[in-house]
Amino acid sequence: MKKTGKRLLAAMLLFCTILIGAAGYEVMAADEAQSTESTSETVNSADDLPGKRIGVQLGTTGDIYVSDYESDGSGTVVERYNKGADAIQALKQGKIDCVVIDEQPAIKFVEQNTGIRILDEEFTLEDYAFVVAKSNTELLDKVNSALEKLEADGTIADIQKNYIGTEDEIGKFPYESKDVSHENGTLTVGTNAEFPPYESYEDGQIVGIDMDIMRAVSDELGMELKIEDMAFDSIIPAISTGKVDIGAAGFTVTEERKKNVNFTDTYTTSKQVIIVKDDTVTSEKAGLSEKFYDNFVKDSRYVYLLKGLGNTLLITVLALLVGVVFGFLIAIVRTNHDRNGGLTILNALCKLYLTIVRGTPVMIQLLIIYYVIFQSIDTGKIVVAVIAFGLNSAAYVAEIVRSGIMAVDIGQFEAGRSLGLNYKQTMMSIILPQAVKNILPALCNEFISLLKETSISGYIGLMDLTKGGDIIRSVTYEAFMPLIAVALIYLIMVMGLSKVVNLLERKLRSNER
Repeated sequence: MKKTGKRLLAAMLLFCTILIGAAGYEVMAADEAQSTESTSETVNSADDLPGKRIGVQLGTTGDIYVSDYESDGSGTVVERYNKGADAIQALKQGKIDCVVIDEQPAIKFVEQNTGIRILDEEFTLEDYAFVVAKSNTELLDKVNSALEKLEADGTIADIQKNYIGTEDEIGKFPYESKDVSHENGTLTVGTNAEFPPYESYEDGQIVGIDMDIMRAVSDELGMELKIEDMAFDSIIPAISTGKVDIGAAGFTVTEERKKNVNFTDTYTTSKQVIIVKDDTVTSEKAGLSEKFYDNFVKDSRYVYLLKGLGNTLLITVLALLVGVVFGFLIAIVRTNHDRNGGLTILNALCKLYLTIVRGTPVMIQLLIIYYVIFQSIDTGKIVVAVIAFGLNSAAYVAEIVRSGIMAVDIGQFEAGRSLGLNYKQTMMSIILPQAVKNILPALCNEFISLLKETSISGYIGLMDLTKGGDIIRSVTYEAFMPLIAVALIYLIMVMGLSKVVNLLERKLRSNER
């Protein structure tokens, strides 16, 4: 009981430390922003961009255009973020001087964030279109025909008015799905749902201009619509490898992109704008209770965390089973070869496997399995994640188990054989039970690492715990609450796992008395 009380007290102290440290960080960031703000020159037009720190969303048109400033010798620094909302947060904290992004998302950002404004001068004009694989010309023709019809009957104009029209038009022209047969298969759309008003989350659903147009197109084609949310820079690779049929994420038609994909007919014209800090506005910080409500209670946003947590636990448990089974098998093969010189070919294959898996990042392995190995196989993302994390974990489990087996005195093995036990019986009855007790702490660390490694599942568009927090951040533009919540959930799970392993370890050691 005393030990349990101490652990609870330590957990509470750690929780308070995180909150105090995070709050202190916000104050320091605000002070740093004010300091930076007073010493840096202001961006008033595109002519002021050379030599500045420019924020963009990775892979977007803004990223393409401002890249030219990096090589002009002016000392320009381009900061690339996975999400436009992250770039906005960096701007508000004074880490960058401006953000170059599409106009409509910029308007949404300014509406929901005080202390920033859009410059009157446009950066550049651009045309939006949907993206289709080079080889899928049949789908390209069908989508273009559908877009032409939707343009002619005013459907696309109504959809745009519903989101970006006048005050009297916004919300008055929602697209109503047609009562048609969807017997022609499934149209899988890849998007990045952090780009309002074209695509964003609302009440747990992905909505926006692009999504409504895609619903209208799927109705015209008689196809079921399936939406896959993924990182923006992953959409074109997903299209090229056949993971999705069409990309809809405010794609600007560029010559560079045309080398890899085909574009449909354009459906709207937009422009890139520059967002800067507005020194004339004093932003009022909301209290903790208000932030908590906005991030988790409002519109039931906590559901994103619950759904992500469920997937994280499922992936971890299944990957753990894969890792343990394959890890023990590899360890037995390697040990057999080390002691008896047998299984030469299998041992060579195992060593090659261990070298490759332990020598490459798990994120690269995940992407290779999803985009390359399973390129033409229609399998669930959870299955892909389980295979990727399971095979990665197996390599580390194998070496942990092998070291545990080799640590058992060779005399134990010889004693078993002298009693008439064969190799398998000796390993199962004498060697492995002792090895497991020795390696349990190391295995626990590997399991904890596996749990935390699943946080990169979002790179293949899978909703995990970290992705759930990212969705909340993209909606509320608040970094503190979602990140701390995700961190605490991981912390609680790790502490729980450590507690279980400690109990198991004590139970195993009690047998030695």
